[in-house]
Amino acid sequence: MSTRLVTFTLEDRMYGVDVDAVQEVLRGQPRTRIPLAPTSVAGLINLRGQVLSAVDLREQLGLDPYSAEQEPMLVVIRVSGEPVALLVDTIGSVVDVDAGQFEPPPDTLSGLARDLILGAYKLEGQLLLALDVDRAVAA
Repeated sequence: MSTRLVTFTLEDRMYGVDVDAVQEVLRGQPRTRIPLAPTSVAGLINLRGQVLSAVDLREQLGLDPYSAEQEPMLVVIRVSGEPVALLVDTIGSVVDVDAGQFEPPPDTLSGLARDLILGAYKLEGQLLLALDVDRAVAA
């Protein structure tokens, strides 16, 4: 059985989320910080009159923070019917993967990242890490 995933990168790793969960992808948008919010919440974004939370996946996955000159891209997903923006480095493409390519999370993943990854798909020359969006947005 084939699954379609929208791909994106964070540092040198490729991640994917189910295409059915994705509402849209966008260039960086201005964010308003939320006082006393967890560091994984990058702020609020006004998307055509709709206010949504932005989640910093680098923070959630235990990666280095964005530098001042780096402008993240956004993958807007729907979780329990509500839109949430995920901050990512670059947007990839939509890929079809088969269940036979799926494996448990690699042993090289540790800490926070291991809890947020459903598993990995072996693609030609690289791994595609399937992100658990429900856990990733639970800041």
